[in-house]
Amino acid sequence: MGEQKKIGILTSGGDCAGLNAVIRAVTQRAVGTYNWEVLGICRATNGLMHRPPQVITLAPDNVDALLTKGGTVLGTTNKGNPFAFPMPDGTLRDRSDDIIEGYHQLGLDALIGIGGDGSLAILRKIALQGNLNFVAIPKTIDNDVGVTERSIGFDTAVNIATEALDRLHFTAASHDRVMILEVMGRDAGHIAISAGIAGGADVILIPEIPYTLENVCRKIKERQERGQHFSVVIVSEAVCTEAGEVVTNSDRFGGCRLGGIGQYLADRISASSGAETRVTVLGHIQRGGIPSPLDRLLASAFGVAAVDLIAAGQYDQIVTWQNRQVVNVPIESAISKYQAVDANSTLVKTARGLGICLGD
Repeated sequence: MGEQKKIGILTSGGDCAGLNAVIRAVTQRAVGTYNWEVLGICRATNGLMHRPPQVITLAPDNVDALLTKGGTVLGTTNKGNPFAFPMPDGTLRDRSDDIIEGYHQLGLDALIGIGGDGSLAILRKIALQGNLNFVAIPKTIDNDVGVTERSIGFDTAVNIATEALDRLHFTAASHDRVMILEVMGRDAGHIAISAGIAGGADVILIPEIPYTLENVCRKIKERQERGQHFSVVIVSEAVCTEAGEVVTNSDRFGGCRLGGIGQYLADRISASSGAETRVTVLGHIQRGGIPSPLDRLLASAFGVAAVDLIAAGQYDQIVTWQNRQVVNVPIESAISKYQAVDANSTLVKTARGLGICLGD
């Protein structure tokens, strides 16, 4: 069985469905197979900055019910870069050494981090700085982490967006409306292209493919002329205006978030086509809820594989899904290559083949 180890696990960045299933798989493999101790670190790296570090002891008995639970029981954060961490007095401070010290205070032999490309880049930088044994697991509803075909949370987000399109179709047809669904996708259009095909959208707009309102309205008018007086449009939140401007909303803290492209399109489609137009912004509904069976499978496979990497002494690695199996690769190769939608990919060709308008 080998030397007994103590490992930590944390979730970082935005939440998504399937995180708890990873926590469950890591714990069951580490404790059940290797008889290791597993500590769940609270609120990502914030838990390691705290003194004493904030952790939860994980055991098979207290993770057994996590398979279908959304979110993360450990908590997470996507604010506050540890290398320029906002302090109460308004200054920014490098707290990476505090995180490294927290790792050693806990007596950890290794750390598993679940995150997207941004948070994994930060975690890897800290691990290299402190010579920490680190293994990564990719999660993001955007599915834009390089190398891996799938990241945890993506399939559930697509399922939710597809169900929304299914529901919007009936209302669109009943009222002869154009229904626009705005979905998440900070930089990439993976959710929009996948859900758009699966949900039978008439128009799919993603940031990787330039569009014109003229082309979108032409599609809607063609349908009207054929007696189809309704249309369903899905658009990624990262799509810009025709002028190339990013559409954002400001919050009371002075921050900006993507959002609003759906309403921008609705106003212009309505003016051009004369069709009554409505917008649904799906927002964080895509992140929450019960993970899909595929996300549960992926989370379970990734969790087991990450623990096995630690057992084999293989660090600075990320587990990925390639050709129906888990393959570990250096973290650097995954986070250095951003995975946008390929304009010549199978899904784009499929959408075009089905007569779906992509705006170009």
